[in-house]
Amino acid sequence: MPHHASAAVPTTMTGAFLPGDGTVDLRETPVGQPGEGQVLIRTRASGICGSDIHYIYNGHIGEGGAAYRNVVAGHEPAGEVIATGPGCKRLRPGDRVAIYHISGCGQCDECSRGYFIGCTSELRAAYGWQRDGGHAPYLVADENTCIPLPEPLTYVDGAFIACGIGTVYEALTRIALSGADRLLVTGLGPVGAAAAMVARALGVRTVYGAEVVPERMKWAASLGLFDEILDSAAQPLEDLQDLTGGTGVEAAVDCSGHPAARSLALKALRVRGRLALVGEGGQMTLDVSDDVLHKQVTISGSWVTSVPGMTRLAELLARQELHPERLVSDRYPLAEASHAYEAAVGRAAGKVCLVFDN
Repeated sequence: MPHHASAAVPTTMTGAFLPGDGTVDLRETPVGQPGEGQVLIRTRASGICGSDIHYIYNGHIGEGGAAYRNVVAGHEPAGEVIATGPGCKRLRPGDRVAIYHISGCGQCDECSRGYFIGCTSELRAAYGWQRDGGHAPYLVADENTCIPLPEPLTYVDGAFIACGIGTVYEALTRIALSGADRLLVTGLGPVGAAAAMVARALGVRTVYGAEVVPERMKWAASLGLFDEILDSAAQPLEDLQDLTGGTGVEAAVDCSGHPAARSLALKALRVRGRLALVGEGGQMTLDVSDDVLHKQVTISGSWVTSVPGMTRLAELLARQELHPERLVSDRYPLAEASHAYEAAVGRAAGKVCLVFDN
């Protein structure tokens, strides 16, 4: 039985499952009981990520060596702790938390660093992939995957921290982005917009964006985070050279995963520039001598973030009163999860989030 339960909870709930055929299946499922080192969370917000679309919603494709296991979907939840299981040492009912989206073995080198994403143990399980996720009113989570959600951040802010904003925060800190840099962001979906927000939080004064989809260009412009948005279908490299006085930018991050965007980000760098790659999939073609060696650039790959990194990010956003939820363009209740996924696949320019009033 859970310890320190703050309120009675039902024994069953409605959860959203993804059959893999482009539909959402809402069905009754048991409310879990927190075990050793676990907490029961009342879900308040649960984001929809591009990987949910590409790897589960449109067809079950393996991720991290293991495919979707017919669990409640959603790996970007935030909510309120309502009960704690035996052995919990930090959290109490009433605590507001965001959730790192993967639970690891806790013993390997990657786990010891807080990078559960890199755990290769068979015990590794991602919320919404191999264990129940956030597309339901309640969620059982491991205490060590929960981070405090400080005021004034909202639950929708929290739902975007781990996989969305956390991904670019990790990438940009890895290339030591600072206020001395001008940044180019290629791919202006939710993650690209998040990159601009994080860059501003780190003191960057000049942020350029490049995108090929007109709707996303318009949406990104409306956020007020970019100094200039370039049309990737036109002559973005020439335009960027004009904007920088011919030098190029000190730093760039590709959030698209598209070969042309990656090439633009690399070629836009000035001498000794730094490039971070976070967009998944695809290829990258480069001239090693001209693009990398002779310009002495640094190329860094970055995969999500760590629990400590996510914690630092939440504190940074709270201190500067920056709200990732401004990057959410569409919100839906759980009952309309089908429409939420349709929006995420189609017309939504920004982030799509399920919100709960339970």
